[in-house]
Amino acid sequence: MSDLFWLSKAGMNELAHLHFADADASYEDARYAVFGVPYDGTTSFRPGARFGPRAIREASFNFESYEPSTGIDLYKVPFTDLGDLAVSKVPEDLVDQVADVAGEIGGDGKVPVMLGGEHTATIGAVRAVQPDVYVVCDAHLDLRDELDGTPYSHGCVTRRVLDLGVDDVVIIGARSGDREQFEVAEERTRLYTADAVRERGIAGVLGEVLAHIGDKKVYLSIDADAIDCCLTPGLGTPEPFGMTPLDIREVVRTLAPHAVGFDYVEVAPFDSGQTAAVAAQMVREFIARHWVAER
Repeated sequence: MSDLFWLSKAGMNELAHLHFADADASYEDARYAVFGVPYDGTTSFRPGARFGPRAIREASFNFESYEPSTGIDLYKVPFTDLGDLAVSKVPEDLVDQVADVAGEIGGDGKVPVMLGGEHTATIGAVRAVQPDVYVVCDAHLDLRDELDGTPYSHGCVTRRVLDLGVDDVVIIGARSGDREQFEVAEERTRLYTADAVRERGIAGVLGEVLAHIGDKKVYLSIDADAIDCCLTPGLGTPEPFGMTPLDIREVVRTLAPHAVGFDYVEVAPFDSGQTAAVAAQMVREFIARHWVAER
């Protein structure tokens, strides 16, 4: 694997949960490769997402290996944790780093599972796996052309995905953005606001999304702030009146079988652990659902 990692799986199991629970396969044998991106260099409100990957890993040890909704034990699923990227401070370079690693993972026939860290990293992962459809759960539209002097900001992620040529973009849970971003979203994406999710129900929204994507390849990105900040407050850019953890679980359960890549980002763990706990469980759900679907 790439030399961009400062933590490797070998020899780190003894150190305060610096790997994801049950991620015990070798890289060669793994179907899924977890890696962390401890970066929050373009954060515009409250820093701390760089601590997200470690918090998610630590929270993962709270759960039993058995995943009752699928009936499998995760320790029987071949997945590995590669550790954290030694991230560049320059956002453009960070995106290149993520693209290199996610591309290598995908090129080796494995599914990249990324732990964030701020959402900027997703640009690199999408560039690497080249999905047909990008589905993102996010409080924010992230359709700015630039923010604070850089087009590679956490507030520009979905705009950069469109620029990559991924024209089929689905946004679920958004409730924040300026007028121009909402106009772009209405014109160039399939937008389901948080209000729409609440009014129609997540099952109704996902039924429509499934009918739309068919058998296309999906990259699924979950920004932790898609969830109402009153429920999971460990966020860099908190927004109230959002989705629920159960809504996010349904998104992951429904779309995981169609995904060629997955991330859970923007966990800033200065709460009581609930935001990282939801993230860890969603990573488990993604791996379990994808694995069962392939069987």
